[in-house]
Amino acid sequence: MQALAELPERLANWLDREAGLSDARLVRPLTGGNANVTSLIETSVGLMVLRHPPTETVSELAGAGIAREYRYVSAMAGKAPVAEPVTFCDDPGVLGVPFAISKFVQGEAITECLPEGYPDTPECRDAVGSALIDSLASVHAIEPPASGLGSLEKGRCFVARQIERWRDERSRNQVRDLPLIEELGSWLSDRTPEADAIRIVHCDFHLDNVLMDPRHPKVNAILDWEMATLADPMVDVGLVTAFWNRDEHGPLGFAFVQRISNDPRVMSGDDLAYRWAQSSGLSIARLRYFQAFAFWCLAAIVEGAYVLYRRGQVDGAYERGLEHDVPALLEAASIFASEEGFA
Repeated sequence: MQALAELPERLANWLDREAGLSDARLVRPLTGGNANVTSLIETSVGLMVLRHPPTETVSELAGAGIAREYRYVSAMAGKAPVAEPVTFCDDPGVLGVPFAISKFVQGEAITECLPEGYPDTPECRDAVGSALIDSLASVHAIEPPASGLGSLEKGRCFVARQIERWRDERSRNQVRDLPLIEELGSWLSDRTPEADAIRIVHCDFHLDNVLMDPRHPKVNAILDWEMATLADPMVDVGLVTAFWNRDEHGPLGFAFVQRISNDPRVMSGDDLAYRWAQSSGLSIARLRYFQAFAFWCLAAIVEGAYVLYRRGQVDGAYERGLEHDVPALLEAASIFASEEGFA
């Protein structure tokens, strides 16, 4: 992915003229995220974050995720832990692609290790989990506005539409035998629950998509909202609780995700779900369904990258690892589903 080597003069001039951000200069690229470029910039009023698609892209839809992210973050600002939005530009004459500016938020994304200032204890890991699920509950407490974020009616059929979409995609593009794609997909389709509520959902909510405060377990900002939509909030709850406190001896697709919780002394994913239910007042009766849906959907989506790898179009550690990760995610999904009758 191509990052900026320096801040283009036309962008610096636009920020000064349109957003009051004078003396803007590039500090460094920031890591994290696969679809968009993220950079730290310094301005007359402080540090900012620049987000945009790769500048070499030619797709007319390339900025759709950035525009979506900005709309959703603007709707949540001041109500949930998100970076404060500053400005958005869709004029291709400025940078060549749409871009968004937000205020910089200090924090650390946790992957396999706790931040240096955290005690390495089960109690601390529990506190991380509680902070994680509480931040999600604050998002789901927001009543989505009547316009600007999408259709509430489409949100009610989001799960069904996702199942249909990815069953079709995997049936048309496959390079290996993965019977659980269709078997679980059919089972999930036949049992799609009616949503208790429609809320803003992240669609990729897990521990390394948040910035934790470096001093103590507190979520300073939830990152990467380019896939946000309106849907049943259990879509997010299913994914984050499925990843939390997995059995190290079980099927571990993407084993690094939330590895800090894979400890029998740490609170369970069910504990996180109960905490969310108490905060939101919403039901988690179909938790196992949504955990199965989360891992099935993730597996069906990322199998697309493995298809490209097998066809010789990409070749990286991530794509090669999908040889194991996708079947492991499907097996874990089937275990969750088995508690609701899948056999």
